[in-house]
Amino acid sequence: MEQAPVVVVGAGIAGVACARELSADGVPVRLVDRGHRIGGRMGAKRLDDRPTDLGASYLTTSDDDFAAVVRDWRSRGLAHEWTDTFTVLAPEAAPGSTTGPMRWGARGGLRSLVEDLAEGLPLEHRAVARVDRDADGRLLVDGEPASSVVLAMPDEQAARLLGPTLRAEVPALEHPSEPIVALVAWWAERTWDHVAPEGRFHGAFVNDDPALSFVADDGRRRGDDAPVLVAHSTPTLAAAHLAEPSGAAPAMLAALQRHLGVPLPLGTHVHRWSLARPIAERPAPYLLTDGGLGVCGDGWGPTAKVETAWRSGRDLGRALAERRGHPAG
Repeated sequence: MEQAPVVVVGAGIAGVACARELSADGVPVRLVDRGHRIGGRMGAKRLDDRPTDLGASYLTTSDDDFAAVVRDWRSRGLAHEWTDTFTVLAPEAAPGSTTGPMRWGARGGLRSLVEDLAEGLPLEHRAVARVDRDADGRLLVDGEPASSVVLAMPDEQAARLLGPTLRAEVPALEHPSEPIVALVAWWAERTWDHVAPEGRFHGAFVNDDPALSFVADDGRRRGDDAPVLVAHSTPTLAAAHLAEPSGAAPAMLAALQRHLGVPLPLGTHVHRWSLARPIAERPAPYLLTDGGLGVCGDGWGPTAKVETAWRSGRDLGRALAERRGHPAG
């Protein structure tokens, strides 16, 4: 009898990396995502006739395998080096700068990198309501059998999908995520480069501000120099405006004007990320129960970043392949 497939729910970079690993190892897999387009928190939206990154701001590399993936993206013109230097802003303080690892961007938006990884995978666009077990102990996804189920999503979302027969797994999914409101604003021309000590603004970490935590220059990040900024709120401001995120926009625009001296923009767009970033860290790279339930994402590993999510999904895919007698090659 043909064995039921592994069902991966969530087509952000963790879910796609998991499904890709399983497929490469010959394991039947179904990738399911509720969105019209995949990408998860690496999502983008077309604004002012160009894709703009709304979620993850960039990616970095420290893992050799992920670095090889990024080099392949670069060789095909999908990803490029952005910057290793950000401005540091704070109320009542002169702007400074900080240097760190190279941050990478994508001309087509970070979502385009997830879509590239998903090329050729069997993808279904639909919402999943429940994961449960039948009387014989088989895993079910909305009543359909699965040999294993991977939930590639934040803990809170994964816990909500678990039906009565899987409630014992909920205590393993207690790492919360904080919210963020993303504000996109665009102008007729760039007016903020002078704020950066180096004279070329790429983005800024904002300290001790009640409204802003980070600002990305989306024109520099994308490589077209468009006069577009993407600001991320503080978690506190986002939590106060979860029901109506547009209510956070006035405070965020006022903070942009204070820190960057920008005029009122030509247009704005607000996006709420209710579960933007895991708060706590944990060393485990993924969850995999004896019964075949797996959970992966950027909340599994030492730091919450794109590379962590990719590695979590990749490693969970390898573990599932080995369990089914398809050792990773």
